Amino acid sequence: MIERLQDLNFLHLFYFWVAVRQGSITAACDHLHLSQPTVSSQIKKLEKSLNHELLDRSGRELRLTDVGSTVFEYADEIFSAGREMLGSLRGLPSQRSLRLSVGVPMYVPKLITYRLLEAVLRYPEPVQIDYHEAPMEQLVDDLSRHKYDLIISDRAISTDGYKRCFNHPLGDCAMAFCAVKPMAEQLRAEFPQSLQRAPLLLPSPHTELRRNLDRWFDENDICPKIAAQFDDSAMLNEFGSGGAGVFPTPAAVLDQVRRQYDVELVGTLQEVRSHFFAITAQRKLLHPVVMAISEEAPKILFDIRNGTNLSR
Repeated sequence: MIERLQDLNFLHLFYFWVAVRQGSITAACDHLHLSQPTVSSQIKKLEKSLNHELLDRSGRELRLTDVGSTVFEYADEIFSAGREMLGSLRGLPSQRSLRLSVGVPMYVPKLITYRLLEAVLRYPEPVQIDYHEAPMEQLVDDLSRHKYDLIISDRAISTDGYKRCFNHPLGDCAMAFCAVKPMAEQLRAEFPQSLQRAPLLLPSPHTELRRNLDRWFDENDICPKIAAQFDDSAMLNEFGSGGAGVFPTPAAVLDQVRRQYDVELVGTLQEVRSHFFAITAQRKLLHPVVMAISEEAPKILFDIRNGTNLSR
């Protein structure tokens, strides 16, 4: 490993890092006060030493290859640490932040994701959060290459297909249905049968929540009138706040949804539950911040199941 590190020219890596941060090789040259042939040749030497192309040169814009994206993320950590070191030597306050790289599928409710990551803000040491949204398959592939520390998801992944990734249950909560006040008042008394005649705003069919809801509709002989379906949970909530229909939301964030979108509860289905998982590349949780999230999650996802009036 030492010999391989000796072959890595960190100045070449620095030029590549600056070019990506500046958005183009031309901008990097202006920033570094170097000629374009100099910077371009150094980046090509870096590619040769790594035996991978880092830049897609098929168009005018600077585009990274998949390997280029991975190399840039490592370079960003390296040179961020270098800046902290220089600041420390100049006598500036220096407390290195922990980094938490999180991947989240778009359909996971934004308020749930925020509540889970809110635990990071209370962590006793500074933590830098790198948040990414992407399709689940891409997130898991990147996790297996250690691009992320964890994925927050509402479904577990198959360990047969991804042998290097592991599911860690965070908790579950019931499903609440909300709507604007006039619609909620009309539908509340006969809930859940009233869902039969109500316009529904639902997650896309490929999501775990939608599959759970469809199963419940079938078991209770309810044929929903679907007004719209969404990949993005935030957009679903926006349509709900505009009066387009009744929409589901995890009961754990019901109070926030009421306040943020000015809606009221129609009713709660305890038998339809949203489950949430931390997916990591380790069988045991090792990252201290991920462990903190896991410890806080049951409190965040807790909802009172029986004997509580949630309609007001």
